[in-house]
Amino acid sequence: MKIAVVGATGLVGSKMLEVLDERNFKFDELYLVASEKSVGQTIKFKGKDYTIISMQEAISLKPHIAIFSAGGNTSLSFAPQFAEVGTTVIDNSSAWRMDVNKKLVVPEVNAHVLTKEDKIIANPNCSTIQLVMALNPLHKHYKIKRVVLSTYQSVTGTGKKAVDQLMNERKGIQGENAYPYNIDLNLLPHIDVFLENDYTKEEMKMVNETKKILQDDSIKLTATAVRVPVIGGHSESVNIEFETSFQIEDIKSILASTEGIVLQDDVKNLVYPMPINAHNKDEVFVGRIRRDETLDNAINMWIVSDNLRKGAATNAVQIAEYIVKHELI
Repeated sequence: MKIAVVGATGLVGSKMLEVLDERNFKFDELYLVASEKSVGQTIKFKGKDYTIISMQEAISLKPHIAIFSAGGNTSLSFAPQFAEVGTTVIDNSSAWRMDVNKKLVVPEVNAHVLTKEDKIIANPNCSTIQLVMALNPLHKHYKIKRVVLSTYQSVTGTGKKAVDQLMNERKGIQGENAYPYNIDLNLLPHIDVFLENDYTKEEMKMVNETKKILQDDSIKLTATAVRVPVIGGHSESVNIEFETSFQIEDIKSILASTEGIVLQDDVKNLVYPMPINAHNKDEVFVGRIRRDETLDNAINMWIVSDNLRKGAATNAVQIAEYIVKHELI
């Protein structure tokens, strides 16, 4: 088993290595790949020094699996080259997500759609992953009509430059900024670029990806994505309207019994999900579940997950585990 991590020096790439180690992913050869400026550097993993290699060298080595976290343009250029030599690519960028010929996968939700022919598999947007983890079991039971979503997204979703900006602002240090405004003691209702409809690209990603993963274009979903001065995870306030009636206790029971979800819903004892507690964990945490008293067959809930783990690295590694287990390579 030969595995490559492409973008190994980045925030998500380093988290992927951490997750591979924690989950004891079995491999014989590991290739760490990054941009030309990083080639020749070393990264220690499992007590061994690995030298960063170039994209072309990695392709020539024909890994069985390549997990990408190197940006959309890099993926568009190189993922097909890996696929041509027989490598199964699991890509963390947005490059392939809405390609009708590529599968968009959250293993607990729709891994069953994967086949041996899928040589480029898309990892969904971090906010979409935690959302569909909670929506999927409820959609199966009650059929979702409409979702109104507001996100509260960690600066780690932007990358190291954003984390540095937040920390520099807290220390009163001038530095390179990732955002057009201060993020410390502030909120930015602006994630990714604005589109012609005045939604951001991030907001529309969640709309389109959710429908694709749940395989239901009838779901109406509208989103507002907000960047918050938080490190540890993304949070989501979600209002869901169903086709059929429900009991709140049944909703909680369904979620509590869903693989990958942890129910934290005990308001009398102030138990509810928070990013500070989701940090470095792989589960999706759900709480504040309550009936929407203004609308028939609707609820409000709060969803939190570590965006670098289940929202990126862990989900990608879980896809790799699935294709190995089911001999899809």
